[in-house]
Formats: sequence, C-alpha cells, structure tokens
Amino acid sequence: MKCYAGLDVSLNETSISILADDGTIVREFKIATDGKAIRSALMSQADCLERIGLEAGPLSQHLYSCLAEAGLPAICVETRHMAAALRAQTVNKTDRNDARGIAQMIRVGLYKVVHVKTERSQRLKALLTLRKVLKSKLLDIEADLRGVLKNFGLKLGKVSVRTFEGRVRELAAFDPLIAAVVEPVLRARRALREHYNERHTMLLRIVRDDPVCRRLMTMPGVGAVVALTYRVTIDVPSRFAKSRNVGAHVGLTPRRYQSGEVDWSGRVSKEGDTLLRASLYEAAQVLLSRVTRWSSLRSWAIRLARKRGRRKAVVALARRMAVILHRMWVNETDFQWGVPAAQ
Repeated sequence: MKCYAGLDVSLNETSISILADDGTIVREFKIATDGKAIRSALMSQADCLERIGLEAGPLSQHLYSCLAEAGLPAICVETRHMAAALRAQTVNKTDRNDARGIAQMIRVGLYKVVHVKTERSQRLKALLTLRKVLKSKLLDIEADLRGVLKNFGLKLGKVSVRTFEGRVRELAAFDPLIAAVVEPVLRARRALREHYNERHTMLLRIVRDDPVCRRLMTMPGVGAVVALTYRVTIDVPSRFAKSRNVGAHVGLTPRRYQSGEVDWSGRVSKEGDTLLRASLYEAAQVLLSRVTRWSSLRSWAIRLARKRGRRKAVVALARRMAVILHRMWVNETDFQWGVPAAQ
C-alpha cells in the first residue's frame, strides 16, 4: 500500500498526516520540530511511503536534509502554491487540517517542487547574508553620526574609511557631552568594520579557489561578490532546462496578465532571490557606466538605453547577464567579448 505524508511545520511542533493511496487516513500525530525525531517517527512507515511533502520555509532545508539522509522520499513544496490550495479547503484552519491538506496535495500530485540548496551553498549564503548585515549596520551608524553632527551645524563632508573616526572626534570635541556620547558609537563602528573586513577577506579567498566563480568573473561588471552570489543562488545549473529561464527565476522578467480581451505586461516581477537580483542590477550599472572596453553585450545595452531609456536598459541588461552567466557555467566557457562591426 502506497502512503503519502504531509508535514505542517511550526517552530516548536510539527503536525504529520499520513494518507493511503485511496485518501483514507493512516495516521495523524504531532511531534517536536526536530529533524531526528521526525525521521524516527516516519521510519516506521518507510516501506510504504511514496512521498513526504513539507512547505519551503526557514526550517525546511534542515528537515529535508535529515529525511533525505535516511533515504526517505522528501520534497519541498512552493509556499504560495501550497497556501493557495490550502485556502480552498472547506475546513477550519488548524495544524492538523493543514498537514492533512498537504498530504492530500502530495497524493494527487498538486504541488510544485522547490529546489533545496546543497549544504555548501547554504553555508556560503550565510556568509553573504551576514556580510551584508554587517555592512548595512556599519552604514547606518555612519549615517546616524553624520545626522547627529548636522543638528549642531557640523558637516562631516567627504572623508575616507580611515579618516572618518578622527574627523568625527574632531567635530564632536566642541562639547564634552557630545564627545562622550559619540565615543562608544565610534568604537562599535570600528568593531563592525573589523568584522566586515574579515568576512570580506574570507569571501575573496573562497572566490579565488572556486573555478566557477573565476569563470563568471570574466564577464565585465561581475566581481567577486556578484559571482559568489550567483553561484550560491543558482546552485545547480542543470535544474534550469533553458538559460533564459534564469531571468524569470531571479524576477527580472515583466509580469503579464491575459484574460479574454485583456492583455497587458507590467514591471518586472521581483520574484526570487532579492540579493542576487540587486547584485545583477549593480553589475549591469557597472558594465553600462564604468566599463570602457567594447563588447557586444555593452553595445546592445547602449543602443537599448538610447531607445527605451537608461533605467529599462539596466534592468534588461541585468536579465541578459543572468542568462549569459548561466550559459557560461553550463558550457564551461569564458565571456565572449565579440568583434566590433566594420565601419
């Protein structure tokens, strides 16, 4: 007898519902949200379990890994698709009903599988995320210090990373209270700067030893951070049947609504990984405004900017860069600059 399990995961407890192939309930129970505990509970049904479904979420990667290591047929399901299907149920919303609904969707095949990143990509994503957090907090502190000094008519002006601290102390020296308040903030900024530099150095070492990142960096505008962000987010390039699908995955393709006589295209969807989308946009800005060497890609973007405007050209260029980077990765080839047309 084939069985299908649905897991409704919460922070402390997970509701599990196991249905038979004909939809009858085999077993329903709650258990602590712990990978080993859930794995042990499901192993008793391992011989008949055809699929185990759980929603993609903060804990799903860990739980999926625990189940997959034991050879259990676990899959992660797209959250919004699952939520829309569960709302269609004519039952009260409870953890038990949600788990039963997930199991029912898994049984009938009404689900969309989400790719679960490899363990290495998950670790590198943590590095990228926390590096960004440190940088964001560092910039917030510097902006707040500038704002405090402006209240007293003191303008910090243009300063370098090294001269920032001395300049703030110099301006704050006019009042002992302000100097005393500013000092611990400067120490916090110095600590954040040191930790940020350590994380950035770690990132550079990883990129230097990664052949995929080095290949991606042959494209103009793509630096170490963009290359690693792209590599971590895409993770396994073979999961995209066509390179052009990467643009939609990152959220750089226009929205479209078509029904009857209505058919319109809107702005880009902004779905997918926000960090990668922002990185590609910045890389496109660099390629269009700072790179001076001719390439067919930059030439195309310049023509588009003259025709449709710079902002749309940058978004279109970011989408095309995402597609080309995927093809470079799959084909194991460096960026092709192209040959200028004869005048």
